[in-house]
Amino acid sequence: MMALAVFTIVVITVGAIGYFTIGQEEEIIQGQIDVEEYRVSSKIPARILEIRVKEGDYVHVGDTLAILDAPDVEAKKQQAESAESAAAAMSEMAQAGARREQVQAAYELWQQAKAGLDIHKKSYERVQRLYDEGVMSEQKRDEAYASYKAFEAQERAAKSQYDMAKNGARSEEKAAAQAQVNRAKGAVSEVSSYINETVQTAQMEGEVATIYPKVGELVGSGSPIMTISIMNDVWGAFNIREDQLEGMKIGDTFTAFLPAFNKEATFKVYSIKDQGSYATWKATKTNGQYDMKTFEVKARPTEKFDGLRPGMSVIIKK
Repeated sequence: MMALAVFTIVVITVGAIGYFTIGQEEEIIQGQIDVEEYRVSSKIPARILEIRVKEGDYVHVGDTLAILDAPDVEAKKQQAESAESAAAAMSEMAQAGARREQVQAAYELWQQAKAGLDIHKKSYERVQRLYDEGVMSEQKRDEAYASYKAFEAQERAAKSQYDMAKNGARSEEKAAAQAQVNRAKGAVSEVSSYINETVQTAQMEGEVATIYPKVGELVGSGSPIMTISIMNDVWGAFNIREDQLEGMKIGDTFTAFLPAFNKEATFKVYSIKDQGSYATWKATKTNGQYDMKTFEVKARPTEKFDGLRPGMSVIIKK
């Protein structure tokens, strides 16, 4: 009887301890600090010539980040400037009236454009045959076609310039010649904008988070060169089940623990977004009567907290 009484007391004690400890355990919601980021990239394919910053550097608007080398663009600029000069000369000829020497020069330019067109047409036809046979990529075929069409347009322009010089310029032709000049100037401006892309500068101040290519590597059009973290805009991001959303309305504040500083901080909710059907759902009952969805909650510190960095843990105890 004594042993039975002792056993009963032990069972009751263990049950009480379990009820008041395990049953009352706090729920922990873990999130992390996040920041806004933007990627630095170039409009043009180029080779990395120099990287002026390193990961962890803080940059300001206008700081030079990287220098790129794009010889193809430089060549296109020379071509565009030459086309502008030729168009300007043709326009002057239309205004002043063409001499025999000018007519001959226009003819020679037309013949030169025709020769270039023939070469690029044959190149395109060869690439097209290789593409049809499956040994050439679609990208190469498209590049050859674009080059062919560009020279076709140049040939037509050169032919029209020759005809104008031969027949004499009317007022409409003079206007057309001026339009050619304006178009050539536009081409020069376009290529000049590409040249500007060879010097990448910071558009917003922040910290260099990641640098992707190495010096000497090629980067494609739009490929990221580095990522800049905007450190003056930080927030905590949490994935929270809907049954834990009490006190999490937009505008509500809550206290969270920051293990990196062993301190607590106050956060204010500014965004609550449904994670969608791809997010983890948790059944509330084993028989599957209904499920609970997960929401992404974002909250900013109510006061400036120095040292917060992306990836740091933020703990909510409920």
